[in-house]
Amino acid sequence: MGQIKDTYQSITGISDGLFKDNGSRFIALAYPVETVSEVKDIVDSLKKEYHDARHHCYAYRIGLSGEPFRANDDGEPSGSAGRQILSQIDSFGLSDILVVVVRYFGGIKLGIPGLIRAYRTSTADALGKANVIEKVASRHYSLSFDYLEMNNVMKVLKEMEIPQYDQEFCQTCCLKVKVRLSQADDFLQRIEKYLLYLNDI
Repeated sequence: MGQIKDTYQSITGISDGLFKDNGSRFIALAYPVETVSEVKDIVDSLKKEYHDARHHCYAYRIGLSGEPFRANDDGEPSGSAGRQILSQIDSFGLSDILVVVVRYFGGIKLGIPGLIRAYRTSTADALGKANVIEKVASRHYSLSFDYLEMNNVMKVLKEMEIPQYDQEFCQTCCLKVKVRLSQADDFLQRIEKYLLYLNDI
């Protein structure tokens, strides 16, 4: 069985790009995100900040698998905006990312080919400036075990270099751990015999 792939590329902070054509301005803003609710908050805030813009088109991908994802044209002709933004996210190989392109209309219609070029180019400009990092997909578990099993549990965590948090050591001990995806099966096999219960959180 091959090694489980548990790393993917994302960005560390906000970056921006710009494309101008016949008076229209396309301002691309790329954000690191981890949830759909973050996406909604950012899009809503940009609609307020750039309230005088004609369109606020966007696309996002989240997580190791790149799902959920969405492409939104916000009133532009179907497929001319959101899908172009998403295609650039994919060609850069990124996830946990949102790109919003704010369009100020210049008075001259650009046609579908012009829009496709504008949304692609502005997005590529923003992504080209972004600081790309490698992220590790993980699972979080809540463990509970008898105090007498403390040494056994801690030995597994130390050997596998698994970070822990929210510890509570009494007669019954509880703690939470963060396990990278490729280690999860091995971790569960090694630790389950010492536990009272284990929850995937």
